[in-house]
Amino acid sequence: MKVNIQSVNFNIDKSLVEFVQDKMEGLEKFYDKIIGVDAYLKVQNTSDKENKIAEFKLLIPGDEFIVKKQCKSFEEAINMSADSLKRQLRKKKEKQRAHHA
Repeated sequence: MKVNIQSVNFNIDKSLVEFVQDKMEGLEKFYDKIIGVDAYLKVQNTSDKENKIAEFKLLIPGDEFIVKKQCKSFEEAINMSADSLKRQLRKKKEKQRAHHA
């Protein structure tokens, strides 16, 4: 699976890149046909503490899932996004199973 990461309004560090890759690769346990992930990490220029945005576009054959979370830290936003993608992939798999049964 290919993971593309783009950072907007800040310079991403190596540990955050690895964190995103680990989280996204973990999704393969739930759905093994993931083609790739586009990750966009942004810092919103506001006085608000929750100014870290993580947006993910997960590509699977014939479909894509888009998740966007805004939190105080990128790690929190990435975790919440990964959990949301997990739920969506599980639902997709259950629908496929029901469809083939």
